[in-house]
Amino acid sequence: MYEDLSLDHFMEGLKKRTPGEPEFHQAVYEVAESVIPFILENPKYQQAGIIQRMTEPDRTVIFRVNWEDDAGNIRVNRGYRVQFNNSIGPYKGGLRFHPSVNLSILKFLGFEQTFKNSLTTLPMGAGKGGSDFNPKGKSDREVMRFCQAFMTELYHHIGANTDVPAGDIGVGAREISYMFGQYKRLAHEFTGVLTGKALEFGGSLIRTEATGYGNAFFMEEMLKHHGDSIAGKTCVVSGSGNVATYCTQKINHLGGKVVTMSDSSGFIYDPDGIDAEKLAFIIELKTVKRGRIAEYAEKYGCEFHAGKRPWEVKCDLAFPCATQNELDADDAKALVANGCKAVSEGANMPTTVEAIHVLQAAKLLYGPGKAANAGGVAVSGLEMSQNSLRMSWTEEDLEQKLKDIMTGIHAQCAKHGDDDGYMNYVKGANIAGFIKVADAMLAYGVA
Repeated sequence: MYEDLSLDHFMEGLKKRTPGEPEFHQAVYEVAESVIPFILENPKYQQAGIIQRMTEPDRTVIFRVNWEDDAGNIRVNRGYRVQFNNSIGPYKGGLRFHPSVNLSILKFLGFEQTFKNSLTTLPMGAGKGGSDFNPKGKSDREVMRFCQAFMTELYHHIGANTDVPAGDIGVGAREISYMFGQYKRLAHEFTGVLTGKALEFGGSLIRTEATGYGNAFFMEEMLKHHGDSIAGKTCVVSGSGNVATYCTQKINHLGGKVVTMSDSSGFIYDPDGIDAEKLAFIIELKTVKRGRIAEYAEKYGCEFHAGKRPWEVKCDLAFPCATQNELDADDAKALVANGCKAVSEGANMPTTVEAIHVLQAAKLLYGPGKAANAGGVAVSGLEMSQNSLRMSWTEEDLEQKLKDIMTGIHAQCAKHGDDDGYMNYVKGANIAGFIKVADAMLAYGVA
C-alpha cells in the first residue's frame, strides 16, 4: 500500500517534520506541485518514497565560529553546511555570509540546488552552507580571521570528492581565498575543494560572469523557441551585484536595452539604457567603492525610486537578479499590465508562488531559477573539471561550454514542459531535474 501522495497531505507532513522553515516549505511546494502528478503516473518513484527522501537532507552540520575582531573582542557566529543529496556527484553549492542566514534558507537553497545541478548534466550533488556573519563593515583582517575560523570546522566535512563549496551572497573571491588558504594549511594538500578561486591558484575564467551570462542565454533560448530574441527588447533588471551586472552586460551583447538596476535602497530608471560605460561605473561603485545605486542617478541625471523595486516599469523582459521573494503577486500583475513577455530568474527563488501563478495564467514565458541561473554552478563544475585535469580552458571555450549547457537545460525543460500548448518551464525544469536524481536513488536501493 503506497503512502497518500496528494499535494496537501505531503506538504502537511513536511511542515510537521520541519516547523518554522517557511522558505524551505515554499521551495518544496513549488517543486511538489509539478513533480507529484508525474510521480503518480510513474509509481516506481512513489513505491520507493523518492520525494520523501529527496526532501530530507543527507545531513546537516551546525557549528560555532569563534573569532576576534580588531578591537580584541571575542565574537561568536553560527556556521552551517547542509549536505542535501549526493546521488549524482559530490555535494556542490555555495556558502552565504549574511545576517539573514538560517537553516530554512539554507535548506531551500540546497533543495533547489539538487534540481539545478541535475539540469546541468554535470556530475554534481547538492549542498549549501554559510553563516550569519556579516562581512559588510568588517576590515579585511576581521574577514580573514572569521573565514579561517569558519574553515577550521568546515574542513572536517568537505573534500574534492566529498563536498565542494563555492561562493554566494557575502562570499566572493576574497572570502574564498582566505578559506582555501586555511583548508590547504589544515589538510596539507592542494586540491580543488572550493570553486570561485582566483585564477592564480586554480580558478576558472568567466566564473564571476557565469550566472548573469547564463540567465541571459536562457532567456534567449526561451524566446528563440517561440520565434523571438532579446534584440531590440526593453529589459528591467533588479540587483546590482555580479548576477545583475553580468546579466546586463550579456543582454547588451545580445542587442537588448536594460533600463533599471537596484539595491536594497531602491532602483534607478534610465530610459536611455545602461550601456557599457554606465555599467562599468556600477561595477566600480559596487565592488570598489561599496556605494549605493542612487549615486548612478546623480551622475547620469536619471530617476531614482527610493524603497521600491523596478517591476512597475514598462518593459518587454524582466530579470529578477537580487534576492528571494523580491517579486510578489502585485509586481507580477504590474508586469503583465505593462506588456512584459517573459521573466528569467537570475536570483534563487525571487518570485513568490502566487506571482508565478499570475505569470503563468497570463501565459508569460517564465524561466525558474533552478534552470535560468544554473550558469554559475555550471562553470563551478567546469572549474572542478579543470582542477582534476590540472589544466585550464580559454575564455572563449568556457563561454561556449556555458552557452551549450544553458541550451541543453532549455531543451530538457521544453521536453517535459508542455502544458496544453503552453510551455510551462517550472514543470519542465522540476521533472527533468527530478528524473536524473530519482533514477540514481532507485539504482542504489534503499540507501
